[in-house]
Amino acid sequence: MRTAYYAQMAELNTLLARLCELSGTAMERSTAALLSANLAVAEQVISDHEHIQRMSGVAEERAFGLLARQAPVAGDLRSIVTTFQVVADIERMGALALHVAKVARRRHPMHALPPEVEGYFADMGALAVAMAGNAAAALTSQNVDDARRLQVDDDAMDALHEHLFTVLSDRTWDHGIGAGVDVTLLGRYYERFADHAVLIGHRVVFQATGHPPDRSIESPTQFLPG
Repeated sequence: MRTAYYAQMAELNTLLARLCELSGTAMERSTAALLSANLAVAEQVISDHEHIQRMSGVAEERAFGLLARQAPVAGDLRSIVTTFQVVADIERMGALALHVAKVARRRHPMHALPPEVEGYFADMGALAVAMAGNAAAALTSQNVDDARRLQVDDDAMDALHEHLFTVLSDRTWDHGIGAGVDVTLLGRYYERFADHAVLIGHRVVFQATGHPPDRSIESPTQFLPG
């Protein structure tokens, strides 16, 4: 019985890791669409989002199946319950990538980003993709050290986000309110994408150790939209 449970749990974590990778791919393509005003790529992200949603549903069904068939207790129950939280985090990551693609589509054929902030978003996009990959690796390995390294990446994302606001608040900004709103929202999408990747790392630590995540990291953003 336990052998079957551990095998099914490993398969479920593999599926979750694949979902993380897909959310990273979505953000990679959304960033490319944003930087190049590429409507076809933005549309691909939007249409592909249904696949992420379907796979998230499959992951939830498998978790419910483990609850029903295995009657888990203690650590096993903790792992399954945490799975539902991970699915929710991944769904939000996919949705945030979708929001970026929709901004690129809405502003087409114009570029949504003024030239002076394009470099920030190129860096934020690359970091978001890397964090999705690192979250996937932590889910696969169930290694606490792998999971905790995500916080370092998040610190780098926060730094980029803060620098972005220095550009927006500079008195030389002359791109108007509309562009300022777009840049503000887009920056928030990338920051929240990173936050959810960090939360996945927290979930892995909790699964492995039974200790709650570091609330000092999680609490500032956990109740904010996205």
